[in-house]
Amino acid sequence: MLETIIIIIALLIAAVLIYAAARPAAFRMERSATINAPAEKIFPFINDFHKWAAWSPWEKLDPALQRSYAGPDSGRGAVYEYEGNNKVGAGRMEITDSTPASRVLTTLDFIRPMQAHNFAEFTLVPQGSATVVTWAMYGRSPYIAKLMTIFVSMDKLVGKQFDEGLANLKAVAEK
Repeated sequence: MLETIIIIIALLIAAVLIYAAARPAAFRMERSATINAPAEKIFPFINDFHKWAAWSPWEKLDPALQRSYAGPDSGRGAVYEYEGNNKVGAGRMEITDSTPASRVLTTLDFIRPMQAHNFAEFTLVPQGSATVVTWAMYGRSPYIAKLMTIFVSMDKLVGKQFDEGLANLKAVAEK
């Protein structure tokens, strides 16, 4: 009987590991919000890391967050590095592409709590007197990430922060 239980458990574990290996090699998640402001007014809040404190949901998770900036103040080449508590972790972002009032692309390198190298992209699409802002994150899914996301939805975890960040961006841009 014990031998049968061990075999069943081993088969279940093998099935989960095989299922994880078969999952997609890349991921993409995104959220959008309509902001009642022109893209030209919203764009500087995204294109300048110094202004992220006004809207980024991660900025509020650690009052002692340590930040450093390098490169130009905004746009392509601007760099933001951060070191925070366990809720925030540590990492680095760099703006790699910036098209005024329409798009900002950043590399997003997480160092802690887990290493990951992704991209974050903001697109701004005018819609009458408002702007639809879409915040996306995408990248490769290494095996450990594939395995973790069987049990924990990355979209649900990070999506909440994206929703909060877009709501904060809406509040500051509509003032």
